[in-house]
Amino acid sequence: MAGAPRLDRIDINILAQLQQNARLTNVDLADAVGLSPSPCLARLRRLEEAGYVVSYNARLQLAKLIDHITVFTEVTLNDHRREDFIKFEVEIKRYEALQECHLVSGGYDYLLKFVIKNVARYQELMEGILERNIGMEKYFSYIVIKTIVDKGHVPVKYILG
Repeated sequence: MAGAPRLDRIDINILAQLQQNARLTNVDLADAVGLSPSPCLARLRRLEEAGYVVSYNARLQLAKLIDHITVFTEVTLNDHRREDFIKFEVEIKRYEALQECHLVSGGYDYLLKFVIKNVARYQELMEGILERNIGMEKYFSYIVIKTIVDKGHVPVKYILG
């Protein structure tokens, strides 16, 4: 990140605290990272302006709202020219059920994560994607039976430490 401020341990701690609870008041955040409120707020604003904090979100307990399934899908493209990847990436972003899309190395090209109402809707979705002819040669689906770990945050202190 060009021009971004260099992070020290306090900045990293601020980011880690916000990942755990983005609703912390500035006073509570300052206390958690060992600063007084004014310098803590200044650091937070600097981190936001530099793009380290992208957004503040609420994590919902989706199972309380609606029955749903999570499906991971491996996708292999027909061709592997630059324009084939661009076409796929532009088109796949249009689907509301798509939560994540990753270009990966290995035996297939993309790993997708869908959250959708049921298997029938997933199959309709995939048939629609195939009909749009966005370059998919084949796909394999993995329906999540049970989520064992979903931390909902990246361990920045661990990765950067």
